[in-house]
Amino acid sequence: MKNTKALPPGSWLGMMGGGQLGRMFSSAASRLGYHVLVLDPGEVSPAGEVSARRIQRSYKDREALDEIASICPAVSTEFENVPSPSLAYLAEKGCRTAPLAEAVAISQDRSAEKAFIASTGVPVAPHLAILSDEDCVDADPDLFPGILKTARLGYDGKGQVSVDTPADLLQAYHSLGSVDCILEKKLQLKTECSVIVCRGFDGESATFPVFENHHKNGILAETVLPARIPEDAEAEARLYAIRIANGLKYIGVLCIEFFILEDGSVVANETAPRPHNSGHATIEACMTSQFEQQVRTMAGLPLGNTTLLSPAVMLNILGDSWETADGLKEPDWDAVLAIPGVKLHLYGKAEARHGRKMGHVTCLGKTPEEALERAKKVAVILRLPTPV
Repeated sequence: MKNTKALPPGSWLGMMGGGQLGRMFSSAASRLGYHVLVLDPGEVSPAGEVSARRIQRSYKDREALDEIASICPAVSTEFENVPSPSLAYLAEKGCRTAPLAEAVAISQDRSAEKAFIASTGVPVAPHLAILSDEDCVDADPDLFPGILKTARLGYDGKGQVSVDTPADLLQAYHSLGSVDCILEKKLQLKTECSVIVCRGFDGESATFPVFENHHKNGILAETVLPARIPEDAEAEARLYAIRIANGLKYIGVLCIEFFILEDGSVVANETAPRPHNSGHATIEACMTSQFEQQVRTMAGLPLGNTTLLSPAVMLNILGDSWETADGLKEPDWDAVLAIPGVKLHLYGKAEARHGRKMGHVTCLGKTPEEALERAKKVAVILRLPTPV
């Protein structure tokens, strides 16, 4: 690949997206001496607030893309729905893009994603593309009970409906707007987990310890690091993650969500072509964070050591923590920060809303048990689901 020489500190790195992942990326880049230029269309930009420069334009705006290409030798993304043609355009202009447009395009379509993962030999749930009413009528009864998901743009539980019987499928398909969907068979899950794999322009890769994830209403509520799963399942998940990244010729930071089934087998669920909510604990708990790895891959630097320094429990803070019987009220941050080993990250969002990710707390401990006890205290203060 061309233009893979290491970029020296003082270089500009482009970030497509202005959310909290871009915010944490910008902090990591700044610490290593890089300047970040953020492109996003929003009125409020958590990433732009802490970056050297921001362009408030559409991700498809050619003038804005030309400006990025003239300033930034490397560009990355902080959410999966950045238009892949924009990344391809930047690559044509000479930018090294991490990830590549082709990899992002696959991750943006669940049907293409499932087909690709299966092609690498990594197990996936039985599934069927639903593109018409006829597909609903002809669906194999063995796929039920299942989950119908929109093929594109779904996240945090949005764009999906449980379907218990074939009779439910047509109605569910119409409720999602009759857009392209995928039907996935529900499996007997024991644990949901994720693996973050980092892969450089030289093809070298590294994985973090497996993250154990717990969701509420389709939104990640808690991540435990390291995952409480058998060693052979952890090794298999990390191996599968590298296989998928290699197959995609992926550059950058990639998250793969996995299911550990009741029989102990490991099944890939979906990918996210960026750092991931489940990896936030790496900022304090690992030798190198997922965001520093994103900087390193973009800049053509050696990958960092992913060794776990401390067990951790990460809790998402939603806008719900501001909600009281008397209206919105600022949570008791003093009480949270009085707990030893607690690290608070707030994302600078202007308005707290129900279900909106406003920040996270990472609770560290000398042992997994100590980290969990501290997380339980935080959960009481912020009225979060009790960690398990």
